[in-house]
Amino acid sequence: MEYQVQILIVMVVYLVLLVGWGIYQGRKVKDHSDYAIAGRNLPGWVAALSERATGESSWALLGLPGFAYAAGVSSIWTAVGCVLGIVTAWWAIAWRLRNEAEQFQVHTFTEYIGKRHPEMEYWIRRVGSAMIVFFFFFYVGAQFLGGGKTLFTMFGLNQQLGMLITAAVIIPYTVYGGFQSVVYTDVVQAIVMITALIIGPLVGIVVLANYPDAFAHSITAALSQAGDKYTTLTGGVSGFAAGVTIMGGLSWFFGYLGGQPQLSMRFMAIRDPEQAKKGRNIGIAWTVIAYLGALTIGWLGIGFFGPQGLSDPEFVMPKVMLTIFPPVIAAILITGAIAAMISTADSLLILSATELSENWFIKNKENSATENLKRSRMITATLAVVALLLAYVSPSNLIYTLVGYVWAGIGGTFSVVILYTLFWKRFHGMAALITIITGMVFTIVWISTGLDQVITARVMTFVVSAIVGGLAAILIPAASRKNH
Repeated sequence: MEYQVQILIVMVVYLVLLVGWGIYQGRKVKDHSDYAIAGRNLPGWVAALSERATGESSWALLGLPGFAYAAGVSSIWTAVGCVLGIVTAWWAIAWRLRNEAEQFQVHTFTEYIGKRHPEMEYWIRRVGSAMIVFFFFFYVGAQFLGGGKTLFTMFGLNQQLGMLITAAVIIPYTVYGGFQSVVYTDVVQAIVMITALIIGPLVGIVVLANYPDAFAHSITAALSQAGDKYTTLTGGVSGFAAGVTIMGGLSWFFGYLGGQPQLSMRFMAIRDPEQAKKGRNIGIAWTVIAYLGALTIGWLGIGFFGPQGLSDPEFVMPKVMLTIFPPVIAAILITGAIAAMISTADSLLILSATELSENWFIKNKENSATENLKRSRMITATLAVVALLLAYVSPSNLIYTLVGYVWAGIGGTFSVVILYTLFWKRFHGMAALITIITGMVFTIVWISTGLDQVITARVMTFVVSAIVGGLAAILIPAASRKNH
């Protein structure tokens, strides 16, 4: 009980400071460009840490350690797939998106695609943004749900009250400061996250070697004693099942190739090419260290508690931290894990709001910067309330089912569109629109029919979208490049 009180105190202080920091950054917002994309003036290190916090959030601190705890060595494939995707994105895509965002003076993800294909700009922006906003509604709702469940698990708070508290933390600074506030609060999250993922494994290995009640006193011994499932790269299976295991892990690669709008917006907001290089180096280093740390924490959990010692694998990180650190230090690191989901929720919220504002609401060019900024804040606040209401009234399984479509449907589809747009001159607007529609429809059909259990939609959506988009570009004549 004592550690719960200490964690609660630390969390309250942390979140109050975080909200204050976000509101302080929001004071720098002077116009719609600042609100939507931080004036395309982010230092590379800020963009990198924000992109990493948004991309990983609770996945790096709860999800991946939990998977490593449950699956053992075979969890490496998921880590490899993610790391390769992130490295490729920073190395080959980030600076190109930054340069083109500056060239075309864009404020949103779909605005960029539309301006690159002006002959179909109207429909690309309408269809693309509608798809993103719809699914990200539920994605934000899932973060509220996750916050409620976590506060219930940690402190016994009513889940509905926990959802309200989560929303109360996120909404004020996101509505007030938009993208500017979101990226700078993400920086704080990224620093806390990487601290936990460095210190936790290093201290954990030392403590495990001398821990009297441990299942095993080293990671290698723990994996060996846990059984073949935990020591093989295929999870103890062979043949086709082994291939499915490996491909399922590596398939995370495809979603990182420019197709996650909330990540690509960080690339587009970087100040200049030199800052893009700095961001690349920091983003890649953070990723490699974080994934090694997350896997190690999961495997340490097997050493401390045994393979069946936890009822919920995703709480292996908090359990390990409470085992190896005094309560106050553990509280700080666990708070980072709980607060990490905020990095996802606020990013998705501001992305959805700017997509809706730019592509669906008619802007009056005669309006002052203040009036346009006020409109953006009103839309953001409205979306936040709608997402919270969805989380309250929709069955949680429906929300998480729809979230399951996001990585494949949004990530796989838009990765193809971005890659073709950047690297293939023959790719045109009609092909881009067909690719967007095909990818989303295919993902829904593939997952809803259960075929995702045979071959993951993260692979199939990317492959099908690439084939359809390529054929459309070749077989359909490009329209004249003028705005409609």
